Amino acid sequence: MNARTVAMSPEDHVSGSPSAPVMLLEYGDYQCPFCGRAQAEVERLRQALGSRLCLVFRHFPLTQAHPYAEQAAEAAEAAGAEGRFWEMHQLLYENQDDLSLEALIEYAGMLDLDVDAFASSVQEHRFHDKIRRDFMTGVRSGVNGTPTFFINGHRHDGAFSAEALLEAISGSPLSAP
Repeated sequence: MNARTVAMSPEDHVSGSPSAPVMLLEYGDYQCPFCGRAQAEVERLRQALGSRLCLVFRHFPLTQAHPYAEQAAEAAEAAGAEGRFWEMHQLLYENQDDLSLEALIEYAGMLDLDVDAFASSVQEHRFHDKIRRDFMTGVRSGVNGTPTFFINGHRHDGAFSAEALLEAISGSPLSAP
C-alpha cells in the first residue's frame, strides 16, 4: 500500500458496521469488466471476514470507455433512495452486458422499486452531483482506474483477489482479521 489515503463520508454506501476493524472502500464502475470480476472476490472476502468487514462503495464511472457506466451509477443511487442500493449494486454487476435504460427499469421492477420514480430519477440525472462528488474524491485520492481499493483508508495497489485483499488486510494498520 502507498501513502494515499481516503476516509469514509456520510454520503457513502456502507455495508456492515462502520466500527468494524476492516474498512474496504472500492471505487468502481458498473460497466468495467475488472470491477465485475472484483465483485465476486469482494463477496468471498465478505464471507471470510463476516462482521469484521465494513464495505464502502463509491462511483467512478469511466464514461469515455463505458458509455452506460454513469447511467448504471444513477440506477444504483435511485435504488439507494428506496433503501435498495446494495441489491441494485449486485444486479448491475451480474448484468454488466445489459445496462440499457430498459434493462435498468426491469431490474428496478425485480427489486419492487417504485419504477416510475426510479425511471424519472435516472432519466433526469437526479444523482449526477453525488456521482460526480464520488468521482472527484477518487481523482483527489489518486484513483485512475477501476476497481481501486482502499483498506482502512490506505490505497491497495495489489491484486484484487480475495486472497490478495486478505493478505493486504492482515498487514494493514488497525486491522485484526
